[in-house]
Formats: sequence, C-alpha cells, structure tokens
Amino acid sequence: MGQRTGGFSEAGLRRLREVLAGHVESRRIPGLVALVGRGDETHVEAIGTMRHDGGAPMRRDTIFRMASTTKPVAVAATMVLLDECRLRLDDPVDRWLPELADRRVLKRADGPLDDTVPARRPITVRDLLTATFGLGLDTTAMGSPMMSAFFEQGVYGREWMLPAPDPDEWMRRLGTLPLMYQPGERWLYNVGDDVLGVLVARVTGQSFEAFLRERVFEPLGMKDTGFHVPADKIDRLPPLYAPDPRTGEFTVADEVEGGHHSRPPAFQSGGGGLDSTVDDYHAYFRMLLNHGMHGTERILSRPAVELMTTNRLTPEQTTALQAWARSVVHLSHGQGQTGGWGFGMTVRTYRGDFAPIGQFGWDGGAGTSTYADPEHGLVGILLTQTGMSTPDSMRAIHDFWATLYQALDD
Repeated sequence: MGQRTGGFSEAGLRRLREVLAGHVESRRIPGLVALVGRGDETHVEAIGTMRHDGGAPMRRDTIFRMASTTKPVAVAATMVLLDECRLRLDDPVDRWLPELADRRVLKRADGPLDDTVPARRPITVRDLLTATFGLGLDTTAMGSPMMSAFFEQGVYGREWMLPAPDPDEWMRRLGTLPLMYQPGERWLYNVGDDVLGVLVARVTGQSFEAFLRERVFEPLGMKDTGFHVPADKIDRLPPLYAPDPRTGEFTVADEVEGGHHSRPPAFQSGGGGLDSTVDDYHAYFRMLLNHGMHGTERILSRPAVELMTTNRLTPEQTTALQAWARSVVHLSHGQGQTGGWGFGMTVRTYRGDFAPIGQFGWDGGAGTSTYADPEHGLVGILLTQTGMSTPDSMRAIHDFWATLYQALDD
C-alpha cells in the first residue's frame, strides 16, 4: 500500500489534494481549507485564494462562516444543561419559552394559517433537540402560507437566512405563528436549533455565546470561534459568494468589512451563525469521538455524546426524513441523504455512499462540511465560502469524502 501517514496512505493524501486542487483550478471555487484527522495525526490542505479575483491565499487559520455546520457545535450548550439537570429531555419548554405555550397547529402544513386545531401536547426540550417541535424551513414550498409568513414576520430574511431581531422579539414573532405539525410528529429543518439558543440563554441568564464560550469554546481551545469575527481577525475572513445559478458568475452574498459577520449580531443563531476554523472544529469533533473528553477535562458526559451522535428519531419520523431527502436530491445537490438525525446533526443509519453507518456531522449552505466517523476514529472538515446556489461546493464536498475514504490505509 506504500507509505502511511496517520492511517492514510501517502498516495491517497496526494490524490485528495489533487482532487481538491482541481475544484479550485476550475475557477468555480476560489479557495478552500481541508483537514483530516485520525488519532493524534492531522493533515491540512489550504488551496486557492480568499477572493475569486485573487489576493490573499487561503491559510490554515482562515475563518469561515460555518452556516448550518453551526448546529452540531451549538447543541453542546443544551447538552451541558441536560448533564447538570438544569433541563430534562421531556420537560415542556413553556416555563422558559411562554411564547410557545398553548400552540395551534395547521390542519395542513401547506394550508391557510387560520385553519388550525389545538396542539395535542406541549413542546418539550426533546422536540427542539430532534427538530420535531412542529416548525421548520421547507425549501421545497417557499411560496406556502407558512414560509411566506416566516419572511413577512421577519423570522427569517429572504436574502439572509438568519434571524435579525433580538431573541425576545424573535420569539414574540415566532409565537404569532401556528405550528405546521403536532409536536413530535415530523422532522423539520433549522428553526428548533435557533429556539434552543434562546432557551439556553433564558435558563442560564447568560447570552448564548457567553455560555458556549465558558463551557465549550474556552475549555477546547476554540479561540477563533464565535458569532462574529473581531476587527483584529477580520483580515482572515473571506467574502461569502453566492454564484449565479444560471451563469456561475460570482456575486458577494456577505462582504467582509461591514458584512453580517463583522459585528456582533442581535441574534446569536444556533442554526447557522458561527464563524470558525478547521482546527477549532477539529478540537470539538475530536472531543465527541473521545466520548466527551478533551485531554483530562470532561466537556460532556459520555451518555450526552451518545444521545447527540446516534439516531434519535422514531421509525415514523426517520421514514419521513428519508423520503424528504430523496425527493429533494436535485435541489440539495445530494446533501442530507444519510438516514437519521441525532441532536443538532445527521447520523448515518444506512450505507448510502463511501461513509460507514455511524458517521455523524452536517454540512452548511456556505460550502462547509464537518463529520466524524467513530469506526475509523476519523474527523474530516472541508471549508469553502462558495454558497450552494450552484452544485459546485457540494460537488467538492462529495469528492473530498470519496477521496478521503479511499485514502484510508489500515
């Protein structure tokens, strides 16, 4: 098999670099940073430039908008509170989130907002963690009354899919809307992750970011992770591009200076707001592979990590999730066909591609991907800032994982 490097063949790692470099040389992705880690060994590739027209090169410490790859990290705050019995999985959330009490539920998810029935039971912490509390983004039905209401109420912005109001105002607006499904009935994307951030802040009396920093980021040495990029680090942040779906022409979705991530946001989004680096994310996912330990320090209990990283959906919920993923493969460029969902992340429950059952993590619409694989003791991270308005960044992500698994040399 040739020489080995930390459980990878040298030929395999060369092939990995060649494939990633090909995506940059195609001029469809300006640059990227990739990290693969196994045990104590890490291998990093920084290829291309931060801007599509050249300029500063990508570096190992480049800071990226993590988009939905935020979810697997942000959920750790809730897990800390479960470990400390400050929350319980089946506690109704009404005590901390009265805006979600006494819900009405649409008779049809795509029906008029005034055609409702009462919720059969309260929303619980478990419902939020599993994305089954009854509200979520349906990108296949953006013109439905509920999706239109999300934008009209300012729960989300059409051009910037992160909450803009402060958490209390955001919750007030969310509380004016009915649920799409009964609590616990159906997996729905994203909204529960943002609600969890508000829940953590209200339970702890701290901002969501302050609690994450104290209990997760600082213990793990995640010094470049937060909900905005400080002025003294802003030169390490590339623009976020959203290529034109028809022409592929680069358009800037978020600039560096004066952009959304250049200043503290009013809402710290657990669904998609973090900025980070490959090394910070490697530290976090390595902690998950180590069953909650970072060196000699315990960040999360072993049972908490097991809850997060194994499928938590019922068979009925899992079937609905898999059917949805297969039906939108042409829209999501193949993202999400992994089988199950834990807390804040997907979990592979069947062998649908090169990755084995049990791999966990998620991807982000900014062109980011982070997964860990317990079977091989492996963490893989690929970060771009080329949004998924075209298939280009998702194709690079698929090729990264295909070549990474081929590079394994055991």
